[in-house]
Amino acid sequence: MTELHEAGDTLRELGFLHEIAQLATLARDWDELMRTIVERTTAAMGVEVCSFYLTEREGTRLTLAATNGLDRAQVGKVSLAFGEGITGSVAAGRTPIAVDDVTRDDRFSWVRGFDNEALAGMLSVPLVWHDAVVGVLNVQTRDARRFRADEIAFLQTIAALLAGIVEKGRLTAEVEARLVQLTALDAARAELLSVVTHELRTPLSVIRVYVDLLAEAATEPTSEPGAGDWRAAANDQLLRLDRLVDSILASARGEGLTGLSREPFDAVKAVEETVETLRLLLRPHPIRWERPESPTIALGDDARFRQVLEQLLENESKYAPTEDGVSIGVWRVGDEIQVYVTDDGPGIPIAEWESVFEPFVRIEDRGHSRGSGIGLFASRRLMSAMGGRIFIEPNGYASSRFVVALPAG
Repeated sequence: MTELHEAGDTLRELGFLHEIAQLATLARDWDELMRTIVERTTAAMGVEVCSFYLTEREGTRLTLAATNGLDRAQVGKVSLAFGEGITGSVAAGRTPIAVDDVTRDDRFSWVRGFDNEALAGMLSVPLVWHDAVVGVLNVQTRDARRFRADEIAFLQTIAALLAGIVEKGRLTAEVEARLVQLTALDAARAELLSVVTHELRTPLSVIRVYVDLLAEAATEPTSEPGAGDWRAAANDQLLRLDRLVDSILASARGEGLTGLSREPFDAVKAVEETVETLRLLLRPHPIRWERPESPTIALGDDARFRQVLEQLLENESKYAPTEDGVSIGVWRVGDEIQVYVTDDGPGIPIAEWESVFEPFVRIEDRGHSRGSGIGLFASRRLMSAMGGRIFIEPNGYASSRFVVALPAG
């Protein structure tokens, strides 16, 4: 009869474990799964209370995830450190602890407003997955109770099964959160692409109209002096905008930074011509030049390097105080050709030296933001793709300066 009784217990235990495994695939959400597991464990173990604690990500504390028989309003609030109380001791030691009567055990840590003084017997086992403690499972009884070895082994089996479910649930939640983040980023990227291309197409159309008007004016006897030069300059800007649109579209296809060349070019010439292109934007600011005596041949993509310089100089035109000078210098430092851009203003606070290169971060000016917040982010990506870098450093006059650097040729 004893053997038949034990066989019946084994079958019930196997049936219970099978039911728990099924719940892991059928439960609608995590909270429902945890509630069902503690309720079924309470019945299967013949106890009054079952509580489940989940290890926090840093791996030093446990937080109540579900309970049956105690105040469920405390779920997510009650927290114990590893080594604190019986529950924390189980997590720290990774071995079960069975107590006949917790009222006579100094290891038990009472949590005011949560623990029930009417409970006596307690069995606590760790949830271990891939050599890490992911939680602790407790059962408690009203009367003092000495848990048998087979009961301890059964609760350990439940805990082992629950550990796998916990980690699967965590992984699923992390993947879903990452998917939501990626979806949001993709939507933001598509929106940015739509806005930017629209913003570029409009000036393209306007410039084309003015180019035609300038062409007509250049052929008239009464045409303004220099109208032909204006037409050439406008055409240059047209070509530049066309290239920018193509670049944006290429980036949307994942091709934006794959075709950058690494050829020798004269950095001084690139800077001089870029300054001349933006002369009208920089006209309120005196330009100070520091040219090197030795050759300044850099290795990179000349056109993209000029694009980065344009971004920095355009920022100067927007942010540098009116009438303040803009300083530009080129020199060789070790194996690099470095170009700096700075002004006589207060510069960027040290705390923001890295954040300004993040996407959608804009430089604050007296409480107001200007710009799209993508120029410096794009500049850093371009410099990195060319094998160079861009950074901010002190300029020696209690302010800061931007520095772009490429390998020397």
